[in-house]
Amino acid sequence: MQYSEDYAPMAEIENRPSNFIRTRIDEDLASGKHATTHTRFPPEPNGFLHIGHAKSICLNFGIAQDYQGLCNLRFDDTNPEKEDINYVNSIKEDVQWLGFQWDGEIKYSSNYFDALYGYAVELIEKGLAYVCFLSPDQAREYRGTLKEPGKNSPYRDTPVEENLALFEKMRNGEFKEGECVLRAKIDMASSFMVLRDPILYRVRFAHHHQTGDKWCIYPMYDFTHCISDALEGITHSLCTLEFQDNRRLYDWVLDNISLECHPQQIEFSRLNLEYTIMSKRKLNDLVVNGHVEGWDDPRMPTIAGLRRRGYTPASVREFCSRIGITKQENMVEMGMLEACIREDLNEHAPRAMAVLDPVKIVIENYDADKVETLSVANHPNKEEMGRRDVPFTRELYIEREDFREEANNKFKRLVLDKEVRLRGAYVIKAERVEKDENGEITTIFCSYDPETLGKNPSDGRKVKGVIHWVSASESITAEVRLYDRLFNVPNPAAAEDFNATLNPESLVVLENAKVEPSLANAQAEQGFQFERTGYFCRDSKAETLIFNQTVGLRDSWAKIEQKG
Repeated sequence: MQYSEDYAPMAEIENRPSNFIRTRIDEDLASGKHATTHTRFPPEPNGFLHIGHAKSICLNFGIAQDYQGLCNLRFDDTNPEKEDINYVNSIKEDVQWLGFQWDGEIKYSSNYFDALYGYAVELIEKGLAYVCFLSPDQAREYRGTLKEPGKNSPYRDTPVEENLALFEKMRNGEFKEGECVLRAKIDMASSFMVLRDPILYRVRFAHHHQTGDKWCIYPMYDFTHCISDALEGITHSLCTLEFQDNRRLYDWVLDNISLECHPQQIEFSRLNLEYTIMSKRKLNDLVVNGHVEGWDDPRMPTIAGLRRRGYTPASVREFCSRIGITKQENMVEMGMLEACIREDLNEHAPRAMAVLDPVKIVIENYDADKVETLSVANHPNKEEMGRRDVPFTRELYIEREDFREEANNKFKRLVLDKEVRLRGAYVIKAERVEKDENGEITTIFCSYDPETLGKNPSDGRKVKGVIHWVSASESITAEVRLYDRLFNVPNPAAAEDFNATLNPESLVVLENAKVEPSLANAQAEQGFQFERTGYFCRDSKAETLIFNQTVGLRDSWAKIEQKG
């Protein structure tokens, strides 16, 4: 098992977080059932991965790492009409970005199509599969309900030789799509719907991104998945709870074909995260209907979206570690994910100054032509992160909300006739203002104390507030995108129309932000703390200077929900 160099395991082997899956593995190793562990991450390439898949990635690769075992990356690519090579590539990137590297070559279920066909023939020969010509509507009728048993298909007793010939004809493309299917012969009266003669193969005249036009029949996921696991020597097949009943079919297939390896399927609860959705189909709807600008829109819960928004691999791994692995479905607060990235960036992100809603100040007693270079720390608590040069001039920009003509003592910013400190610079005093015809302040005229660079006023007077600023002439104009939660309700998936719960203010674009010149060289996805504003990163797709808000400095939603 290999790992990317920047992967730092959340827990050492001796104090790794325990859960029921690890307990089961410990028992299997202790009993000699398995000599080692071999897991896999098997996504279907029909969309981008989301934060729920990150949980599965960290689980499967994390177990392989902790137990010195192996973990495969396999694409369960049995549905060519919904699959795309772009999804394959994005998934590979996501796994590597999270800090993991799969064992050996990438696996594809389509690599096993010849073998799968052979196992289907074996089931027919054993009298355990048959070609069925019921229409989809008839099949539904025959299937029964949760309360009523199904009834046998009239084609269930077709002789073995005839079934073999019919299956061969299916393979040769001699039947139309939907005309017939290959079904397992199990039990139409089973209390488990999944065992009521499930479909194993269907006719599809579709081009496949790996096998081209070689096949016009494709195996079903439930038939393919278990055999793929067995062919790869997987010891523990970890999947989410919705596949719990499918375990019976998983075991039935492997029990009835000539494969010695029989992996153990173990289910865990999927991730349900507040204020978002985890359905690939619904996420695809958001993309197709133009509610977001793509799978990697920073408001999306996709790994690509989180990455573009400025989340770090370490913060996502930490989140997955904190939520743990259980058998019980629950809803995780969005604040938990946001806390992980906030803590990470507070520790590691360099500081910078950016004014999002600028208003001009003029320091009247400062030389009009002077450009002073001030040295400012990149991080208040980490000298090793170095310092940067910031230009200081007579005319500056500050945040509009950082100035008031009148205010009480709780307002620790700039007030008319009072003083405030400019971050890393001087103490200034607001003397007077200029307004436009609408009464909007256009300019604040100030004076400065030249003896207060890096020190308090010599006469002992106290200056309580500190505000950020940028030089008016030396700053750079940038676009800043403020992101909020994509949905207005904690559980949009439960809504009748999840589109109706979309937050119309999930994106606010500020086109006239002023940022310090050092940010012109910011690398894509590099996180910064904009002083007193929040954490931001340079957008990875834009050619111009655009910064995406990652997360605020504090959890403002917690306060909103308490009030509400």
